[in-house]
Amino acid sequence: MTPESLSPAGMRRDYAERGALLESDLAADWTSQFARWFAEAGAAGLPEPNAMIVATADPAARPSARTVLLKGFDERGFVFFTNYTSRKGTEALANPAASLVFPWFAMHRQVLVAGAVEQVDRAETEEYFATRPRGSQLGAWASPQSQVLPDRAAVEAGLAAAAERFGTEGPVPPPPHWGGLRVIPETVEFWQGRSNRLHDRLRFRRTAAGWVVERLAP
Repeated sequence: MTPESLSPAGMRRDYAERGALLESDLAADWTSQFARWFAEAGAAGLPEPNAMIVATADPAARPSARTVLLKGFDERGFVFFTNYTSRKGTEALANPAASLVFPWFAMHRQVLVAGAVEQVDRAETEEYFATRPRGSQLGAWASPQSQVLPDRAAVEAGLAAAAERFGTEGPVPPPPHWGGLRVIPETVEFWQGRSNRLHDRLRFRRTAAGWVVERLAP
């Protein structure tokens, strides 16, 4: 039995002290607004403010979610990198739609994104891959991500094989099955916690005529 002090039903926190999000507070476009909140999350010292929950679904509409690190954003969308043969990679390519959640809990904020998925071009993947630490580069070659392994030794063996293949010097290219995915937003919602669970939710939504801003009920 769960101790009363740890009962999820009894866990409550008032979100009054972090302010409001009014239409007059918004930037002119979602990109600028996200950049503003992202910078504020970094300045506030949040650990890994670029961490986001990525949700995908397989062709049978069975969802899955995991935490991934954002590696770039602009007016085209949000970019992360992965093994295309991983669960998220295969789902995103077979059913090219995804949602993202940036859970900035300490600031009582969330950003929620939904949209289509596309692969980034190979040049962009290669440019990013070159900035990764060598160990992470080797790890991309070493791991058959999401596949069943017999034990931890298989992981270490994969890394050793990659290290032997590429040595300690010279460039390591990205694997052919590894690269970037861009979520092209159709909606970007900015969520600010408020007292009594009456949160502020302002959503940018793409329409044929351009982007519109809507307030959603909390």
